[in-house]
Amino acid sequence: MINHRNWVLAVTLLLAGTPYLVLADSDVAQLMADCGDCHALNNPNYTQQSATERKNRKAPPLFYAGNKFNRTWLVAWLQNPERIRPAGYYPPAHILRGADGDSVDTSSLPEHTALSAADAAQTADYLMSLKPFTSLVEAAAYEPGTLSWKMGNLTFGKFNGCDACHRDAPDYGGTSGPELYTAWARLQPGFIASYIADPVAWDPHTLMPGNSLNPEVVKKLADYLKVNGEDFK
Repeated sequence: MINHRNWVLAVTLLLAGTPYLVLADSDVAQLMADCGDCHALNNPNYTQQSATERKNRKAPPLFYAGNKFNRTWLVAWLQNPERIRPAGYYPPAHILRGADGDSVDTSSLPEHTALSAADAAQTADYLMSLKPFTSLVEAAAYEPGTLSWKMGNLTFGKFNGCDACHRDAPDYGGTSGPELYTAWARLQPGFIASYIADPVAWDPHTLMPGNSLNPEVVKKLADYLKVNGEDFK
């Protein structure tokens, strides 16, 4: 998949301060073509587009991947991708209506390509260099703490209804959002808190509602994903 000579060139230019994605070198531009076909690797300026653009996306944007993911998890996942979003990135496109209720049409869900160990590591290194939203993470000022699993579970489900869209266990919760029982391994703590607090700041067309949660609730939810995630390592 990846031409190693071009990876060296791309990384050298990146370290020198040259933005990789505006390079004219067609070989370097091809380096991430497989990812760029489905994922936004440059900021799409969603605020300048109609909200209807959300339904046409093929996959989550990755232009802020370095502010979002844990590299160790990312390298492992790229080699053995497992579905994070049970109903796909745009759930309405993958729902079957039936007499007994709606269900997910799993046959319509695309599979992610698995990479070799070397390609996964190099791809992760590139994605981790994309950090346009560092200020959002810093503004969250989140320091991981602890709380009882029971209180966290009540905060997640009963008090805030997060389980309507998200699963905090493999067999419990909604399917319209990404599962969150592996969120602590997958995501950076600062991203978790920042996104919970203001998802629209990250993506103006996100399907996640901006609940204007107070900082204490945001911290409890983030801490719950930490505590809960320890059961799914």
